Amino acid sequence: METPSDPIPSAQGLHLRRLRDLTEFEVADDNPDVRGWAVRGADGRQFGQVFELIVDVDALKVRYLDLQLDDSLGLGARDNHILLPIGAAALDEEADNVFVPSLTYESVAQYPPYNEIQITREYEQTMLRALSLGLPEASTEPDFYNQPSYDATTFYQRRRLK
Repeated sequence: METPSDPIPSAQGLHLRRLRDLTEFEVADDNPDVRGWAVRGADGRQFGQVFELIVDVDALKVRYLDLQLDDSLGLGARDNHILLPIGAAALDEEADNVFVPSLTYESVAQYPPYNEIQITREYEQTMLRALSLGLPEASTEPDFYNQPSYDATTFYQRRRLK
């Protein structure tokens, strides 16, 4: 049985972990902690809230936002969490919002089910396709995350902790 501090298995090893499970990690002082912030698509529609940050412990970087979807989306029995690559999102300059230009109702409906105890490379690739984000040429570590969809500077560039 999984304990809350168990890592999230991936195709490359046990490198992705929930921030809440990493007692030795915290959000950097110059970055806001976005957990609880509204997540909006390009049209401004709210899709849910950031529930958790998924950290690559080997690279010491946030790779994903765990988005808890709003019930108002009417997705039925579907899992109510999806992962968003950190570089596919950007912070609002003034309000506590996260914008994901590629996030639409259609893209959410095409998302693979998120099982928080297993994030495989296949899952990551399916997720990138659902958001119409390009797949990287390399499918192995560490090159897989060397693409704009995982570039945290894109996420944080418009706003810093005030």
